[in-house]
Amino acid sequence: MQERMVYISGEMVPESQARISIFDSAVMLGDTVTESTRTFAHKPFKLEEHIGRLYKSFKVTRIDPQCSADTMLKITQDVLAANLGMMSPDDDCWIVHNVSRGLAIAGADPTVQQGSATVMIFTQPMNLLPWVDFYTKGCHAVTPMSRAIPAQSLDARIKNRSRMAYTLAEMEAKLVDPLAQSVILDVHGNVAENKGGNIFLVSDGVLKTPTTANCLEGLSRQVALDLADSLGIPTVQTILQPYDLATADEVFFTSTPYCIMPATRFNGLAVGDGQVGPITKRLLNAWSALVGLDIVGQAQGQRPSGS
Repeated sequence: MQERMVYISGEMVPESQARISIFDSAVMLGDTVTESTRTFAHKPFKLEEHIGRLYKSFKVTRIDPQCSADTMLKITQDVLAANLGMMSPDDDCWIVHNVSRGLAIAGADPTVQQGSATVMIFTQPMNLLPWVDFYTKGCHAVTPMSRAIPAQSLDARIKNRSRMAYTLAEMEAKLVDPLAQSVILDVHGNVAENKGGNIFLVSDGVLKTPTTANCLEGLSRQVALDLADSLGIPTVQTILQPYDLATADEVFFTSTPYCIMPATRFNGLAVGDGQVGPITKRLLNAWSALVGLDIVGQAQGQRPSGS
């Protein structure tokens, strides 16, 4: 059986042979920065921008990947090319970068790097089934008990693999509703982000989203803002609180895999009239036009026949 190929620190190997040390800082400390890109019709979407953000994370975390951004781009394109033959015409994939500081032997000083960084790049099939019903019915957005890590401790703009806080928050949201999608608040009670995406609302025709003071500066977030501008929809980046989501006309999340995920309930309350709103639909249609692919149709096409 053919295997996908992955890249690890200079080598392209079958994924079953991909190995890192148990002493790698990814394992020892969760000391890893990351990016996740997706393809549309097998073409990477904003790959250069994702790699650009990765290198900003390298600078702030002081991880040296031992290669330039241009070289990282070329390696990534090679990984995708090596795996394109395993994808059907209607399928797409994730392209994931995980880069750790390398070996980190337990000791008094965790900042001491024992060697070169560990660079991991792989692809995975883009499974959209977990979100498919949300495009037409909307999801249930729920605020968990746990709060976002303050920017004073870890700036949310550093996209990292230390996901324990997000995972616990998502678990708490799912105690309320097994299919809930979390709306994580910061320590001041302001809306921050989802475990893997940004949050938007529409109120009186204006599209609003939190500033990047407490959330990831998402590339999908920026696409939504740019599309809104092109459609003549006013946009505001501001402080938002749960009250604003509860009283909004529309709410949605943005993230790399699903692009836009509408929310039609918030903490048990109907958002607007409880239906996917017109501005959300306009933005989804504009995104489909931008990438030359029916985003909702692709997700629906992954349903098993007869379901």
